[in-house]
Amino acid sequence: MRSLFLLTLAASSLLAEGYLDTPLIPGTQWHVHDSTRPQPPRADKEKLKVTTTAAPAGAVVLFDGKDAAAEWEADNGAKGVTWEVKDGSMVARKNGIHTKKSFGDLTLHVEWRSAEGYDKNEKKKGQGNSNSGIFFMRTYELQVLDCSKTETYADGMTAAIYGQLPPLFNACNPSREWNSYDVEWTAPRFDQDGKVLSKARITVVMNGVKVQDNVEYIGPSSHKVNPPYKKHADKLPIGLQFHGDPVEFRNMWVLEKK
Repeated sequence: MRSLFLLTLAASSLLAEGYLDTPLIPGTQWHVHDSTRPQPPRADKEKLKVTTTAAPAGAVVLFDGKDAAAEWEADNGAKGVTWEVKDGSMVARKNGIHTKKSFGDLTLHVEWRSAEGYDKNEKKKGQGNSNSGIFFMRTYELQVLDCSKTETYADGMTAAIYGQLPPLFNACNPSREWNSYDVEWTAPRFDQDGKVLSKARITVVMNGVKVQDNVEYIGPSSHKVNPPYKKHADKLPIGLQFHGDPVEFRNMWVLEKK
C-alpha cells in the first residue's frame, strides 16, 4: 500500500499546474487552463532584447517614471490607492488600477519586470510568480507573469491571451531583468443589437520576438471559463491587475489609431 501511495504521489508531482475539469476552449481540444496543453518553445536567448522606445509624437504617456496618479486611478475608487513610484518604476500594490482616459484601437508600449526578491524565493512558482495583467478595455487580458524559470498552464503563461491562447514562444528575460511588450490592439465591433461584427485582435512583440500574431480573442478574459462577448463602448480604459505581487512597470505609452 505504501509503494502504491508513493507511486501515486510521484505521478501527481509531474502534472503541470492547471485544470482538466474546465470547459473546452471553442475550436480547440484543450480545456481552459489545461494542465496537459504543451508549453511553447523558448525563444533563442540571442534574439531577446528589451525595447525601450520613447513615446512618439502624439502618444499619451501613461507613466513617465514620476507620477502614477497623473494618468491612473484605483479600480475601487476612493477606497483604493494608485501604485507606488520607486526608482522610476510603478510598483503594483493593494488593488488594480485603470487609465483615466479611454481608448479603442491602439499601439501600446510597456516595460515590466518581476517582483523584487521573488527570484530568490523558491516558493514563488507558476501563477504565484510575479502575476499581473494588462486588460484592454478593462476586459481582454494580456498576461504578465515571470515564466523565465517556472511553468504554469500554457494559456496563463507570460504573454498569453489569458485562458485562451498561449504565446508562440516563451520570450522571458531572466527574473528581475526588464521585459518589453509592443502591442497592436484592435477593439471588437458590435452592431446596434449587440451582435459581434468583428472580434478583438492583438499582435504582441515581447523583447523583440513576435509572440502573438494578429490573433482573435474568443471573448472576454476570465478564470476557468470563456464568457461570451457583450456589447460595450467603443472606447474604454486600460487596466493593470494587482494579483498580490509587486510587479514593476515603466515607460508606458499609447498611440491611438484613427
